[in-house]
Amino acid sequence: MVKTASLPANSSSIIALDVEGMKCAGCVKAVEKQLQQNPGVISACVNLITEVAVVEYEPEQIQPATLAYKLTQTGFPSEIRPTGDRSISDKAEQAKDKRQQQQNQQFWQLITAAVLLIFSSIGHLHHLGLPSVPLLTNIWFHWALATLALLIPGRNLIIDGARSFYHQMPNMNSLVGLGTVSAYTASCFALFFPQLGWQCFFDEPVMLLGFIFLGRTLEARARYRASAALEKLVALQPSTARLVSNQANVSENPNLKIPVEQVRVGEWLRVFPGEKIPTDGTIMVGETKIDESMLTGESIAVQKVAGDRVFAGTINQEAAFAFQVTEIGNSTTLARIIELVESAQTRKAPVQQLADTVAGYFAYGVMAIATITGLFWYFIGTNLWPQVLMVSSGPMHQAMEMTNTLDANSSLISSTSPLLLSLQLVIAVLVIACPCALGLATPTAILVGTGMGAQQGILIKGGDILEQVQKLDKIVFDKTGTLTEGKLQVSAIEAINNLDSTSLLQMAAAVEAQSNHPLAIAIVNHAQQQELPLLTATDIQAKPGWGISGIIEGETILLGNQDWLNQHQITWPQEIQERVNALSATGQTIVYLAKSGELEGLIALRDQLRSDAQATVTKLQAMGLDTILLTGDREEIAQQIAAEVGISQVFAQVKPEDKAKIIQSLQGTLSPEQNLNRVAMIGDGINDAPALAQSDVGISLQASTDIAIETADIILMQNNLADVIEAIALSKATVQKIRQNLFWALGYNAIAIPLAAGVALPSYGLLLSPILAAIAMASSSLIVVTNSLLLKNYK
Repeated sequence: MVKTASLPANSSSIIALDVEGMKCAGCVKAVEKQLQQNPGVISACVNLITEVAVVEYEPEQIQPATLAYKLTQTGFPSEIRPTGDRSISDKAEQAKDKRQQQQNQQFWQLITAAVLLIFSSIGHLHHLGLPSVPLLTNIWFHWALATLALLIPGRNLIIDGARSFYHQMPNMNSLVGLGTVSAYTASCFALFFPQLGWQCFFDEPVMLLGFIFLGRTLEARARYRASAALEKLVALQPSTARLVSNQANVSENPNLKIPVEQVRVGEWLRVFPGEKIPTDGTIMVGETKIDESMLTGESIAVQKVAGDRVFAGTINQEAAFAFQVTEIGNSTTLARIIELVESAQTRKAPVQQLADTVAGYFAYGVMAIATITGLFWYFIGTNLWPQVLMVSSGPMHQAMEMTNTLDANSSLISSTSPLLLSLQLVIAVLVIACPCALGLATPTAILVGTGMGAQQGILIKGGDILEQVQKLDKIVFDKTGTLTEGKLQVSAIEAINNLDSTSLLQMAAAVEAQSNHPLAIAIVNHAQQQELPLLTATDIQAKPGWGISGIIEGETILLGNQDWLNQHQITWPQEIQERVNALSATGQTIVYLAKSGELEGLIALRDQLRSDAQATVTKLQAMGLDTILLTGDREEIAQQIAAEVGISQVFAQVKPEDKAKIIQSLQGTLSPEQNLNRVAMIGDGINDAPALAQSDVGISLQASTDIAIETADIILMQNNLADVIEAIALSKATVQKIRQNLFWALGYNAIAIPLAAGVALPSYGLLLSPILAAIAMASSSLIVVTNSLLLKNYK
């Protein structure tokens, strides 16, 4: 899959909807189908865990409010997710309120489940040789208990199941509702028409609902644990900030607190030791150590002095300081991280497509199997194997079986009718089928995986990225700022014609003053260290990967690489080229400066190799990945850096527009869907953006340019190259969990449904009661979520 760096050519928009009422993968598929069948909807992606639908649509044809209304009408209450100026603290408060509301609902569901199970179980204690309770063993009491169970806790479940049937979108509630209502209806016939000779099993709808609510409560608690990492991020920003009204005296009004939403760019804030920093900014007065572990995963506090940047949500550890606000609200680093993680958790892994396809037809398939099961056993099975009508009534089964009289002296072997046996098997099939496990398999693992990555300073933008990472064949590195520190320092200045070295540096710094390229920053910093007055340059024009030009005092200044000057027909004698070759052979980068068409001098810069570069490359090679260096720098410099880190394949002096072509050639691309090799690109600059977009997985460092971060699929917040290894390990572990979950979900249904249908009944006398089926169904979803939580121990 080849990514693109921009949206499609049409005027489409993307909106997120908060969708309630989804219980299983069938619901997810139904919501996606409902959205996609609207004219103007290009695509829809729905996440069961986060309860979010991301829709790409054409505003000219349909509006988000219409989509939300239509979903609500079909039984999935929906609303447009708030965006814009909503602060992080608002998100935290909303998440807290939603959590509290859901926990209260689950608490009462748990109480209801416990009461239902206790009363129903007490009514069967006499089957175990214990004293009987007259009222609780009365058949009319159990009828009342079953009736209340359906009318009170089971009411919403049954209504939702029926509504899904009506809209031709049957889900798990449809199956469970059909099973409980069938059991209740058959028991009512047996109670009110005793001449039929049927058994009553009012305990089955009671216990079915009890175990289902118990399972959903436990499952929901496990889901919350899976999403805890994102909620921790949301809760990082404090709700208030200390505004310093007098910038000349930062100690004035230290207790003037205002809501963080009211802070404006340019204002000064004061932060005391132990407090969280409310917004992004630049330290103006003071120095301290700041814990940035929640953003970068780095546990060691970072020393900060005047001029350094600070970020919202990080913790001041050492001393009070004042800083000037540079970013607020949704523009802060914390807000952008939260947005990236939220977006990642709505993107599916391709492996989930199988589960979604199965889920779309799951309920229909289960109902068809249940129907065939009932007809087979009623008309054929009981005639072929009449012994199956002799129901084993051991202690376990006695505790789940009801008769009209509930006689304590009932025999251990009793007979049943073909109709009741068939009905019992039908109910077991309906109840034991579990589309929930299919729906939870991928999103829970992605939730845990992306959350863990965020805690470690590794931002992975979606489940599809996770699956691509563990398929990689080649890793392509940019040089400057990736394999090297990117903090170039001027190592030599050589004037050639009329200018001296000081004037040469002044001119270069003037032209580069507005650029954020590492070479430009190094030249400007060196001029500032020499305390040279900065000249004024106008008409600045830059060509990424080549060089820059400007006008100083009416004369045109060119600054860049050899090709940049050659393009402007500027040449130099052989002895100067020999000096250039000597400098380049030592790993130095050469910048040429020309004035009015003549070469005036050279500036040599040296970059330090990252301390972890060689070890990272070695580990990647040990994992079976090909490592490649792709740079716009000179061949001599590229070869030296490659030799130091152990890379043998090098592409040097590559223009930005050609980097993407080389990535494509490394992929061996036949078509966007048929890459022969999976290639990752690690880069940090504007000139790397096309290559990052072309690659199967783009990886960028946190200090990269905004466009590189926007284009990349993985962002390493600690700026440590070694985190590439962690990202690959985490991706592999997450995809492995997804596959385990899907294997379990599909395998469970493939085994459980035939067992519930009675395939082992003739030979082994194995009959799964609907209650055991309910326990198995609830356990299946819980196992999937718990297995995803084990991802936290992947190391």
